[in-house]
Amino acid sequence: SSGINAEWPLRPGSQVIKDRNLLVFIDMAYQGFASGDLEHDAYAVRKFTQDGHRILLAQSFAKNMGMYGQRAGVFSVVGETADQAAALESQLKIIVRPMYSSPALHASRIVSTVLTDEALYAQWLGDVKGMADRIISMREALKAGLVSEGSTLDWEHLTNQIGMFCFTGMSPEQVERLTSEFSVYLTKDGRISIAGVSSRNVDYLANAMHQVTK
Repeated sequence: SSGINAEWPLRPGSQVIKDRNLLVFIDMAYQGFASGDLEHDAYAVRKFTQDGHRILLAQSFAKNMGMYGQRAGVFSVVGETADQAAALESQLKIIVRPMYSSPALHASRIVSTVLTDEALYAQWLGDVKGMADRIISMREALKAGLVSEGSTLDWEHLTNQIGMFCFTGMSPEQVERLTSEFSVYLTKDGRISIAGVSSRNVDYLANAMHQVTK
């Protein structure tokens, strides 16, 4: 899950989608964790609903609340009327019934408690911003490190993307060298976990990436 600024492509894109009568499905896995600001990260949802789209929205708390293994989330559908909302809910229940019937309550109760307790909610907002800021700073440090190493390539995409992961642009051959020569592990398409980058290893990573891309 890598991304870019949520705002710029949506302004003209929303009208194109409406003109073509397309259904909008939004996968929001990073709210708050992308930029550090929940309001900013909700732009796409609000933009499309304000423009009159009847969106489908999947939200996950796996990343922004550390609920990996629990898979807590919510699925929302925007309908036009109360009757339509009731019909949609009925159809969704038919779909989920054979999938999991009654999901575990543990994670959802934790999420509900955090979101409804004023003190815990404020603490969570601070924690989310702290996590997001750290990842953003690691993106900046990695790009600066590559420049410092003498790389002449354009690494702007490292800081233009958002979230825990980043497509580096490295080829499968470069990825193979990175793993075999420098013990840096990532997927063969060049997707790397920024969450695994720290102040202790960012310089090493920058040097390794420069060695295999120069």
